[in-house]
Amino acid sequence: MSNPIPVKIVVAGGFAVGKTTFVGSMSDIDPLTTEANMTKASETVDNLGDATTKKGTTVAMDFGRVALGDELVLYVFGTPGQDRFHFMWDELVRGAIGAVVLVDTNRLDDCFPAIDYMEQAGVPFVVGINAFDGVLRHHPDDVREALDIPDYIPIMVTDARHKAAVRDAVIGLVRHAMAMASTGAQA
Repeated sequence: MSNPIPVKIVVAGGFAVGKTTFVGSMSDIDPLTTEANMTKASETVDNLGDATTKKGTTVAMDFGRVALGDELVLYVFGTPGQDRFHFMWDELVRGAIGAVVLVDTNRLDDCFPAIDYMEQAGVPFVVGINAFDGVLRHHPDDVREALDIPDYIPIMVTDARHKAAVRDAVIGLVRHAMAMASTGAQA
């Protein structure tokens, strides 16, 4: 039996958009998380927006693994969402075939750093609108326009809490990354 081929993807986005939940929903193993408790001192450093009920935050990465048969294994890395931890992103995207950029339509401004990063780094990405509580507050076409996302970048609705929805977003990412690779296009 040969070793399975590793494939790496990244889940990025703003603070409290659902990256840790996304990774955990699809992982075959208990995901590795680097959650630290939020402190009073961080309130002056971090822009918490309306996510003030969140008790912890990812300070380095989240990691999950999905076996796709005996021949392929998917490694899923979640980025930290706060600006002060963005230095981790260079390491996390190295070798990745692409990224899912999660978006909370209540806080669209929070996803711009992830979108800008992926575009500048040339990493193929899809935009996943996280439908919190199963509610889609804005049509994907409206989100595309608000974020100024080109037509060739897929925008899909997902729910980070549900394995099937997360799987569909990852399948969309893999298809997009393969299409980008076959045309030799940059993200």
